[in-house]
Amino acid sequence: MLKLDGIHTFMGLSHILHGVSLLVEKGEIVCLLGRNGVGKSTTLKSIMGLIPPREGTVLFEGESIMGWPTHKIARKGISYIPEDRRIFPMLTVEENLFLGTNGKNMTTEAKKANLKRIWNYFPILKNKKNQMGGFLSGGEQQMLTIGRGLMGNPKLMLLDEPCEGLGPIIVKELMEIMTVLCKEEKLTLLLVEQNAHVALKLADRGYVLEKGVVTFSGSGEEMRTSQDVKNRCGI
Repeated sequence: MLKLDGIHTFMGLSHILHGVSLLVEKGEIVCLLGRNGVGKSTTLKSIMGLIPPREGTVLFEGESIMGWPTHKIARKGISYIPEDRRIFPMLTVEENLFLGTNGKNMTTEAKKANLKRIWNYFPILKNKKNQMGGFLSGGEQQMLTIGRGLMGNPKLMLLDEPCEGLGPIIVKELMEIMTVLCKEEKLTLLLVEQNAHVALKLADRGYVLEKGVVTFSGSGEEMRTSQDVKNRCGI
């Protein structure tokens, strides 16, 4: 579904990604691990065109999306859940969710059906549908962000640190929902997560980044049992 081949990404004069290559197959949960500041978030932003790579190729379903504007990439079927959530604090929960359908060719009935689907995954949001987003807890805001991303029926979801700052109970709930999404809805996930223990419980496969370079790749089981991965990720 997604293939990065030798991408080099810069922020100003800083060379962040040095020939990163990775593959995400349909229906997989793939994790991208590494210590802080190694280029994990930059990899997601490179895919979304927020920080376009200067070299290499980015293919989605076999088509190059290099150089595409971010809104076009989103309409192609990639949903990006940023680390800082970026909900609209003065809009209600329901209004925030409907923003996820902007730019999508969806009927009113389809939007309502998707909203019902989100309520099923996140019943706590249904109970607070008329509450302003800024008054939600951190875990509720993360649920809202993921729900907004799902409203547009993505094929691939890019999740950047979804568990950051959340308590163990909320983290467990989010991980269970992500597993259901992949198994029942055939959603594909590329997950960046500082909590390697959580990410490796979910992942079918994974990659480790160090200083903008992929230094390890393997199946979820290989990564879970590798002392090398534990050392590189500070586990």
